[in-house]
Amino acid sequence: MSSEKIKSQLIALQSSLRAFHDGDGERTKPVMLDQSSVGRLSRMDAIQGQAMSSAVRQRRENTLKKIDQALQRIDDGDYGYCITCGEEIASQRLEIDPTASQCTSCASGGFQG
Repeated sequence: MSSEKIKSQLIALQSSLRAFHDGDGERTKPVMLDQSSVGRLSRMDAIQGQAMSSAVRQRRENTLKKIDQALQRIDDGDYGYCITCGEEIASQRLEIDPTASQCTSCASGGFQG
């Protein structure tokens, strides 16, 4: 797959994630602790929902960072090469995860320097 095609896929994914990211601010706001307006179980549900939304938001932020890094590697001409050992990353790995920055050996801790 060409780096231009991968770049366009990454940009599309990035746009999609940013749209979700910008729209979920309401779900991560602090939960009101006023017992007169919200029951204890409802508050607990709201707190759990808030925690889950925060975790999803954090994963999305991490994915956006990985996309930014992959796009930078494409622009620099380093895309498809392991950032640890410099070897080429298997095309099948990049098809599964176009943001992969390491070969399977280095990602699993096998690189000995």
